[in-house]
Amino acid sequence: MKKITLFIALLISVLGFSQENENNHPALVHAEMKAASGKMNFRKNPNTQNYDITYHKLEFTVDPAVYFVEGRVTTTFTALSDMQTVTFDLTNRLTVSSVMLGLTNLSFTQNTNHELIITLPTTVTTGNSETVAITYSGAPSTEEQAFTTHTHNGIPALFTLSEPYGAKDWWPCKQDLNDKVNNIDVYITAPSQYTSVSNGMEQSQTINGTNKTTHFHHGYPIPAYLIAIAVTNYQIYNQQGGLGTAASPFFPIVNYIYPESAASTQSSLSVTPGIMNTFESLFIPYPFRNEKYGHAQFGWGGGMEHTTVSFMGGWNRDLISHEMAHHWFGNKVTCGSWKDIWLNEGITEYLSGLIIENMDGPASFLTWKTNKTSHITSQPGGNLYLTEEQLNNVNRIFDYRLTYNKGSMVTNMIRFKMGDANFFQAMRNYLNDPVLAYGYATTPQLKTHLEAVSNMDFTDFFNDWIYKEGYPIYAVTAENWGAGLAKIIISQTTSHPSVPFFEMPVPVRLFGEEGQTQDLILDNTTNAQEFIINVPFRVIRIQFDPEKNIISRNSTAEVKPDNIGFSIYPNPCKDLITIKLPVNTELEKVEIFNILGQLIQTEHDPKINTTNLSNGIYSIFVSTSAGVFKNRIIKE
Repeated sequence: MKKITLFIALLISVLGFSQENENNHPALVHAEMKAASGKMNFRKNPNTQNYDITYHKLEFTVDPAVYFVEGRVTTTFTALSDMQTVTFDLTNRLTVSSVMLGLTNLSFTQNTNHELIITLPTTVTTGNSETVAITYSGAPSTEEQAFTTHTHNGIPALFTLSEPYGAKDWWPCKQDLNDKVNNIDVYITAPSQYTSVSNGMEQSQTINGTNKTTHFHHGYPIPAYLIAIAVTNYQIYNQQGGLGTAASPFFPIVNYIYPESAASTQSSLSVTPGIMNTFESLFIPYPFRNEKYGHAQFGWGGGMEHTTVSFMGGWNRDLISHEMAHHWFGNKVTCGSWKDIWLNEGITEYLSGLIIENMDGPASFLTWKTNKTSHITSQPGGNLYLTEEQLNNVNRIFDYRLTYNKGSMVTNMIRFKMGDANFFQAMRNYLNDPVLAYGYATTPQLKTHLEAVSNMDFTDFFNDWIYKEGYPIYAVTAENWGAGLAKIIISQTTSHPSVPFFEMPVPVRLFGEEGQTQDLILDNTTNAQEFIINVPFRVIRIQFDPEKNIISRNSTAEVKPDNIGFSIYPNPCKDLITIKLPVNTELEKVEIFNILGQLIQTEHDPKINTTNLSNGIYSIFVSTSAGVFKNRIIKE
């Protein structure tokens, strides 16, 4: 999810986020204002861990002109251990009036820990299931903003947004990241002049006096935080999604938009099918293609990736692609804990970059990567995988610099290390893994898929870039080494002490006097590492990371001056080489060493017979009155 707050000045002072202007966005702070306060407890509720929810029937009666909800939630659960009570998460600001098991009224309590504790009539033993129906009502908490009413063009509107822990503020649920509901039915009763929206496919509309009940069914596993409703005078705009193949048949894209801005919104939405096609081509078919994709306009800036219907406060292409991408990374495969939030947000942000690469071309993608890296490196530290202490701070969990931008560029570096074919295959395998698909994943599980496809060990990479902090600052030098060779030295310092050295393939581009170029990827595993490279031209300039594939800042690249006035020719040679010395310099001794460093020939004349040398590369040290010159020669 991306939410752009309406209170920009306040957030700048509180969060300290930098401003970015990406893809013609307004220069606003991208801030995640989830349904949570700035500080909160992100620990799992231990009292909801002993059962598995398989089904919800969610019945809500609302009026967007009134801040109030009446609900009846019927839940089927399976006991994971013997149960005499069942506990749901529910704010104590909502009042439960009854709990039924069939025709039996059950006793219950609501406590100050925002729990609903229901006493079961008999013990539900391990592996058995039961169904309870909870009737409740009230005005949800306004603090978390999970349930919101507002107006647009003078018309009342209502929407919900529960990420991460706001579902309990408007319905009784189990909202930890450990239990997706197999399927849901949602019934929204509202004044008949309004259109209601929820997950899945609309099944029916029933008029009852002045009210209308709209029924939606969603047949895929879904966590509590992705269940949502919205109600206002929506105008419906239909599109078609999918590649139209056997693996990816066409499916509806249903957009619920405000009538007063329908024309401009429809124009902005024209990019939606193309984005869908790009993601399906790169990864796998849309994961919820048996139902729909779509958007519902709502009253906040930014968006939220509610399954099958992203709630949207704007219509720029970057936001559309980000929220759609979540349906692969976040909705089909959901982060297994909030520590792993980068698996949702960082990878998804990278997919919005892939849209730039595929639709706008390499130059625009280069700019996108440059802007991301600039923001990431505006501060020296920041880990991607969160610590226990950081889970208490919702602003840290959804930090735009780290969770989104660093997460996206780390994903880019993984692609760079693996190559396109391996990267996209590994991501497809991750999405299709039967253990993870429509379930949950953790960071080590992604690592396993990357290693299985690439045969690389990502342990050091994950330690440096995901679990620890900072970035490298490179100093790259090139020196013409004679005989079509150049010596490149890569040195590095780091921005944060948690990582003394980043092992990384380093891309450089060499430039010659006549416009020649040569791209290299050098496997940098130690500091001040030397590489002797074959180059078919004299190097006059070197560029570090020309495609901006590495997170780095203030890195430098330079060519050292040649040994002016000193040369050896011909090189390569056959029988004779001649040593040319600078003016007023006297030769003292010439020593020739083989590749093992063994001295094999000593001379005192500038013309040297090489007949006795075997074919190969040799180092030559020329001692003179001006010092020692060194070079390499190739004997052919």
